[in-house]
Amino acid sequence: MKAVRFHAARDIRVEDVPPPKDGLGASNHFETGAFIRSRAGVRYPDIQFHFLPLAVNYDGSGLAREHGFQAHVGPMRSRSRGWVRLRSADARDPPRICFNYMSQLEDWQQMHACVRLTREIFAQPAFDRYRGREIQPGALVVSDEQIDAFIREKIQSAFHPSCSCRMGRSSDAQAVVDPETRVIGVEALRVVDSSIMPSITTGNLNAPTVMLAEKAADHIRGRGLLQRESTPYYVAPDWESRQR
Repeated sequence: MKAVRFHAARDIRVEDVPPPKDGLGASNHFETGAFIRSRAGVRYPDIQFHFLPLAVNYDGSGLAREHGFQAHVGPMRSRSRGWVRLRSADARDPPRICFNYMSQLEDWQQMHACVRLTREIFAQPAFDRYRGREIQPGALVVSDEQIDAFIREKIQSAFHPSCSCRMGRSSDAQAVVDPETRVIGVEALRVVDSSIMPSITTGNLNAPTVMLAEKAADHIRGRGLLQRESTPYYVAPDWESRQR
């Protein structure tokens, strides 16, 4: 899930005009990102940012009518859970899918943090020469009720669904595949994609899905697994008491 926020640039000066062959088509527009913690007591980042040097809807369907920049921001470990069900006994019928976005209070609290923290970032002196009026959600959107209304109107999917076919033990009623990606209770059938993740990854799905597929390939081919590694990662020493 992503809440979209637009910010207009104040002025365009000659020195700001890009050189030839360096226009909008030369950028992927997601060249800057960040991972932060929404509050104290969160062990590792739970909010993801993408910065864009233009103001546009996430799906490209709408463009702001003025110069701008924006952040796409949203929580990475949503508590909301949806469902996938058969539509009929005909295997050619597409399944019924309900994502059930924003059905948990914690997701609303994290989205509020997304708005608050993004505003704080864009209020920093480094943005002074570029920052104009706040297009969305707008300077008058300040109360919890107003922010809720903005979220309801503007929230969009980031198109990274997972966990609908989770891996687990055969004794787990919620598990669909076993640790070797075999569908529990079905012969000669495996599932190898992001749906078998038992929980949402903290970040985009491409790299972990590639890793998952490589490991599943070893299981399918009967090859020995690589030696387990214990790679260290950074944990803020004061994460329990401080947000930053």
